[in-house]
Amino acid sequence: MARPRKPLLSRDRIVGTAGALVDAEGLAALSTRRLAAELGVSGPSLYNHFRTKDEILDAVADAVSAKIDLSMFAADDPRDWRTALHDWAVSYRAALADHPHIVPVLAQGPGRRPAGLRVADAVFGAMVRAGWPPAQATYIGALMRYFITGSALGSFARGFVDDETAYDPAEYPHLGQAHLLAERRRQVDEGAFETGLRALLDGLAAQYASRTAGPGDAPGPRDAPGSRDTSGPRDAPGPHDVPGPHDPSAAAEG
Repeated sequence: MARPRKPLLSRDRIVGTAGALVDAEGLAALSTRRLAAELGVSGPSLYNHFRTKDEILDAVADAVSAKIDLSMFAADDPRDWRTALHDWAVSYRAALADHPHIVPVLAQGPGRRPAGLRVADAVFGAMVRAGWPPAQATYIGALMRYFITGSALGSFARGFVDDETAYDPAEYPHLGQAHLLAERRRQVDEGAFETGLRALLDGLAAQYASRTAGPGDAPGPRDAPGSRDTSGPRDAPGPHDVPGPHDPSAAAEG
């Protein structure tokens, strides 16, 4: 009787299976033994493709980085630097939101990961090409990574329980509607991200304007080159549309 054929093993299959396991159960669930079992192979066979579990995690993280849109940083793309940063940040956060458990690995920086390095190279190159000094371009890349990965590490709204009895008005007089935040997690978290992103870009645009303004010329952030309004669709929920912990309208909307 012929022996059953062993499953074909490849780097892509290992990375895909490891990524699915991390997505489903978190980083702690990934071990070479568990991964080999999921793949239907013996543990040592993994070492034909990866030397360590950390190398597998690096590959999983890099596969997520590869999903980030970098088209806005191409030399022939018409978007100005501010719009490019905005669109890239939205794409970056979306990639992390789809794979939140791998964010701690990505937050450590690109290391030697090819896709991660392409992201860093694209951002730095586009900022220098737009006229930012190299040191400032480095700071911008770091600032954006801190903000985006930080926003993906957890949910502000999910940090509040959906039990209204948890917030005694005598102790927490301004948290009367906090129990409604969890069910509005996406609206709150996305609204907070857009608010923070606009604030960052406004600040950078003001710095850019002060660098490029001539004597006696003091343009505002919206007048600076590369400062097109990227606040998003006009029908997007603004800060006053999101029920806050003390918003009395939240109960009626729920």
